[in-house]
Amino acid sequence: QVQLVESGGGLVQAGGSLRLSCAASGRTFSRRTMGWFRQAPGKEREFVASIRWSGGSTDAADSVKGRFTIARDNAKNTVYLQMYSLKPEDTAAYYCVASRALAQGGSRWYDYDYWGQGTQVTVSS
Repeated sequence: QVQLVESGGGLVQAGGSLRLSCAASGRTFSRRTMGWFRQAPGKEREFVASIRWSGGSTDAADSVKGRFTIARDNAKNTVYLQMYSLKPEDTAAYYCVASRALAQGGSRWYDYDYWGQGTQVTVSS
């Protein structure tokens, strides 16, 4: 089992920045693709970004490319989402996700086996 705990959410003005962190339990973190999804009230869950366990390559949704960066620190079992130039439409609950070991992940919710409880990001205009 993998437990994921997000932190770093909060209220920020449009144009501001936030960094989300996700701490993972267990000794297999380095062999899991990690990612972030978000869900705004009344909207479907949306892929934000992912980072593969092998090689560290990343993917991001078009809506956040150039503004959000995903990174991981395998020594700390932590994945980060650095968010710049935040917009009101980025307001959502952000969820950290982990794939099964050695999987490549993807942009669909069912590519991931483990989900955190979420952290709220609110961007005011």
